[in-house]
Amino acid sequence: MAATLLAFSVPAVAQQSAAPPEAQVYFANLEDGASVTSPVTVLFGLSGMGVAPAGTEKDNTGHHHLLLNRPPFGQGEDGADELMNGLPADENHMHFGGGQTEVTLDLPPGTHTLQLVLGDMGHVPHNPAVVSDVITITVE
Repeated sequence: MAATLLAFSVPAVAQQSAAPPEAQVYFANLEDGASVTSPVTVLFGLSGMGVAPAGTEKDNTGHHHLLLNRPPFGQGEDGADELMNGLPADENHMHFGGGQTEVTLDLPPGTHTLQLVLGDMGHVPHNPAVVSDVITITVE
């Protein structure tokens, strides 16, 4: 699996949950450069932590967020807010607060970027942040 953990400290504005340094989130069925057809099923992988629905306060758990067609986590126009206050919910930030570990997306033909971010009970990234590499897929 091409994705790795990108760990960095997040400014402490929102209450953050700790993550084990070995925790990793990754794409279990896609890799960078893949050519796919729509609809695209995306399987979320996680090691070193467990999945729990949003609002569940339990150490070493979180829920998935999928960043779609936007700059890497912590970068771009909203990057600083993501680092300090948690992830917004919009067409570029998909929340899986029910503890889901996969999604099927209807994506138009073309190139798309995807990145996974694990959020704690309040959608705030852990410290250190548990994020995947950004991958690029092409929908034919």
